[in-house]
Amino acid sequence: MKVHNFTRYRIPALILSGFSILIFWAYTVFIIGGFNFGIDFKAGLSIVVNVPEGVNEQELRNALVEFNPQIQTAGDKEGYFIIRIADDEETADFQQITTQAVSDILSAEFETAAIESEEYIGSSFAANLATQTIWLTLIALGLILLYVWIRFKLNYAVSAVAAVFHDVLFLLGFIGAFQLEFSTATIASILTIIGYSLNDTIVIFDRIRENAKISKDMSFKEVINQSISQSLSRTLITSLTTLLAVTAILVFATGTIQTFAFSLAVGIVAGTYSSIFVASPILLSWYDRRLRKTRISIAAEHGEGKSPVRAASSSKPRITQPRRQSAEEIAIATLRRAKSRAKKKKKK
Repeated sequence: MKVHNFTRYRIPALILSGFSILIFWAYTVFIIGGFNFGIDFKAGLSIVVNVPEGVNEQELRNALVEFNPQIQTAGDKEGYFIIRIADDEETADFQQITTQAVSDILSAEFETAAIESEEYIGSSFAANLATQTIWLTLIALGLILLYVWIRFKLNYAVSAVAAVFHDVLFLLGFIGAFQLEFSTATIASILTIIGYSLNDTIVIFDRIRENAKISKDMSFKEVINQSISQSLSRTLITSLTTLLAVTAILVFATGTIQTFAFSLAVGIVAGTYSSIFVASPILLSWYDRRLRKTRISIAAEHGEGKSPVRAASSSKPRITQPRRQSAEEIAIATLRRAKSRAKKKKKK
C-alpha cells in the first residue's frame, strides 16, 4: 500500500478552509445582509386544507405560486395538507385577506377543496425556534466532545469537534452566500452532516490509535499519514455512494426536501475534506506542541545548553532498549524518569 504524505499539505489546507469560510461569511453578512430565512423562521399563516383525491403537493404549489408557500402533508390523512405562507408585514388584516384568497384559488382550481383550519404564527415563535436551533447544535457538539474525550483523549476530542465546527461554518456560509432558503430542512441537514463528518473522523482516529500502538518505530506524523492512506478508500467510497443517493433526491424531488439534499451534498464534501485535512492536522499540531513542551522541560532539567535528545542519551544509568526508539519516545521517557526522581527526593 502506498502511503501518501497528507500532513505535508496541512498548513495550505487549513489556510484554504479558513479563507473559504471567511469569504462566504463576509459576503453573507456585509454584501447580502444576512441569511435567506424561510417561512419556518418568520411570522406567517398556517392553513390546513382538504383537497380532492389525487392532488399532490406540486399541483398545490403551482396553484398558490404567488404566495410562495411551504407545503407538507398533514400526518397520515390522505388529501390533507398544511400550507404555510409568510407574513409580508405590509398587508393589513393579513390573516383574513390571505385565507380568503387561498380559499378562492383552491375552489377555482380543485372545486371541492376546503380549508379545515387556520392559525397565525407570530414572530416570537419564529425567534424561539431560531434560539432552540442554536442551542440544539451547541448541545450536540458538546456531547460529541464528551463522547470522543471518553473514547479517545482530549486532543482527539478537540480535533474532532474542530473539524465538525469547520463543516457547520462552511455549510452555513455556503447557504448564506448562495441565498439558499434557511428552513427546518437546513437544520436537519446540518445535524446530519455533524454525525456524518464525525463518523469519518472517528474511523481515521481509531486507525491512528491502533497504528500508534503497533508502529513504535514510526514518528506520529508517519502514523497519521499511514492511517489516512489505509482509510482513504473507505472514506471516498462511502462519500461517493452517499452522494449518489443524495443526488437522486436532488434531481427527482421537489420542495424543501430538494433544499435538504443540496445542503447535504455540500456538507458531505466538506465533511470528507475536514476528516483528512482539518481533524488530523490539528491532532498533529497538538502533538507537536506537547512534544516541544516536553523537550523544553527536559532541557531545563539537564541544563539549557543540552538538546533534549542528547540529554536523554547521556542520562545514567543507560537503558538498553530491545528496539529502536524514536527521538520523541526517548524525550518523553526521560522526562518521566526526571519527574519520578524529583518525587523520591521530596519524600526523603
